[in-house]
Amino acid sequence: MSKIIGISGSFRTRSLNAALLRVATGFARATAYLVLVALAVALPLRATAQGDPIGIVIMHGKGGAPTGYVANLARTLEGNGYLVANLEMPWSRSRNYDVTVERGVQEVETAVAGLRAKGAKKVFVSGHSQGGAFALHIAGKQGIDGVIAMAPGGDVGNRVFREQLGQSVARARRLVAEGKGNEPARLEDYEGDKGTYAVTTAPAVYLTWFEPEGAMNMQRAARAANPKVPILWIVGRGERPGLRKVNIPLFNSLPDNALTRLYEPDADHTGTPTASADEIVRWTREVASR
Repeated sequence: MSKIIGISGSFRTRSLNAALLRVATGFARATAYLVLVALAVALPLRATAQGDPIGIVIMHGKGGAPTGYVANLARTLEGNGYLVANLEMPWSRSRNYDVTVERGVQEVETAVAGLRAKGAKKVFVSGHSQGGAFALHIAGKQGIDGVIAMAPGGDVGNRVFREQLGQSVARARRLVAEGKGNEPARLEDYEGDKGTYAVTTAPAVYLTWFEPEGAMNMQRAARAANPKVPILWIVGRGERPGLRKVNIPLFNSLPDNALTRLYEPDADHTGTPTASADEIVRWTREVASR
């Protein structure tokens, strides 16, 4: 009787062990399947990021710096696997228009070439505020895959700039005519929140930035943009009323391109770069995939 119980008990133990083994095996298989599914989703994204990386040049706004309002955008893009060149441009708080517009373009071209040398197959040029206006100027000048203008501003061709800086521009012209174009002079810049303020630079250099019909005239730049270069035009819903009033119609004057988009984040002027990061990732990947 005891043997039967023993046998019976032994049988129950073996049956339980077998049952537990089957459950464990099934669980392991299910777990392995889920892991494989996760890898199947993740690996193509990882492979895309590593095998076909996207590069992006970022330019700050007037009087700004790479560590200012564009810094969060740069970190977000780097976190998404982008190759990023976050530049200090000639209009930064420390450079004060130290080189001409053409030299500024060359700085961007150097950054684009550097991103391509690092493996970027598609390269975009982006800018915030005055950087956005400069990005628009570049849209007609060099072979890039797209332009991102975030809260573009600093249009020297508009009425307010002409009124505020007319005397300074006239003085710079006079100094150039007198043969003093390369001698540092105290001239003026203008920004909506600050009004006019002094900048010290060579008059000849100054005029490349501030001539009303020159490079930073955004209407001219919009007309000169390369139709083959798509543009992501970003205007925050909380943008300064005057700037929003001119930037929405300006978008409509851009050359036709099926990938050109207007994006309106829920942000003010300074918050637009951070608020636009996800859309910039989405749009650049869409353009890069075409």
